[in-house]
Amino acid sequence: MKILKTNLNKGEVTIAVQTADDLWHLSQIMEKGDYIKGKTLRKIQIKGKEERSTEAVKKPIWIKLLVESVEFHKYTNMLRAGGTIVEGPEEVPKAHHTFSFEEGTIATIIKEKWYSYQLKRLREASEKKTGRIIICAFDREEAVFALLKEQGYEILAELKGQVEKKLQKTETRNFYREIIHALQEYDRRYSPEHVILASPSFWKEELLKELNDSKLKQKLVLSACSNVQGGVKEVLNRPELQEVLKQERASMEAQAVEKLFAEISKSGLSAYGSKEVGEAANAGAVKTLLVTDGLIHRTRQQGSFAEIDGLMKSTDRTGGEVFIINSENEPGQKLDALGGIGALLRYKIHW
Repeated sequence: MKILKTNLNKGEVTIAVQTADDLWHLSQIMEKGDYIKGKTLRKIQIKGKEERSTEAVKKPIWIKLLVESVEFHKYTNMLRAGGTIVEGPEEVPKAHHTFSFEEGTIATIIKEKWYSYQLKRLREASEKKTGRIIICAFDREEAVFALLKEQGYEILAELKGQVEKKLQKTETRNFYREIIHALQEYDRRYSPEHVILASPSFWKEELLKELNDSKLKQKLVLSACSNVQGGVKEVLNRPELQEVLKQERASMEAQAVEKLFAEISKSGLSAYGSKEVGEAANAGAVKTLLVTDGLIHRTRQQGSFAEIDGLMKSTDRTGGEVFIINSENEPGQKLDALGGIGALLRYKIHW
């Protein structure tokens, strides 16, 4: 997701959807009472060739929609916001409309108040880079090493091999060992969780034959690039990097849920279930609120989301952190078994 413009004084954030994952993030942010401004397709009645005849034609139009419902279908990656058109062309009635989001959609979301957990979710969706990943783009003659950061990346080094295309394969492998030595040094220095190897053709497979470091091997993710000099930028848009970032989020979710279960097991600073968590939130005792996206989806369908939404906003107002957990992963399934909601507390409310 790309954040194109932010004007929180007016409650406006303009975004561009770039991936299917962005739709999931947006489904956790948009809610009843929001406004959406953007282009959408709408059937328009136009006059036909014959007198008094009309026909319906789908046309792209600009509208402002008051959101009444949000529906996300994760298996088909479809996100729709239903509501009433409050602004639009003269020929468009102020009637119900469904605004569909897909890759490439640009829209402005307007809220009366943006809560910190909502803005955090937007930032997470827009920050595709992280400082815990090293990328090495290489072939048999040169290599570029980069450290990914939240904003951009830093080139750490560039290596040139001493090989020519006509030299023997054994000499090429010496350059592979130089690359491996550099990767081991960066592994010690930065302790990355992942190292992405990208190369044209089969060079990465050849390098793997030279690598005997089992610890480093566990961190490797193989990718592709058309050339070395532009290789780092290519990897930023490759699906391998997106999958790595998903794994990192899953790891964060697992740690949060495990911490909750550890506190529950020792009757510590924890609460679970909407009733207990509600009491803690009302007392301002919630430090971290964990809610599954499955619970959010279910309560929206049942028309009871207001209670969960209130707990999330109450936690935010009292300085707590709101963490939405994916129900498809094991941590989310464990939390769903407790009702889909739990909290780590600042202090006990029951003894």
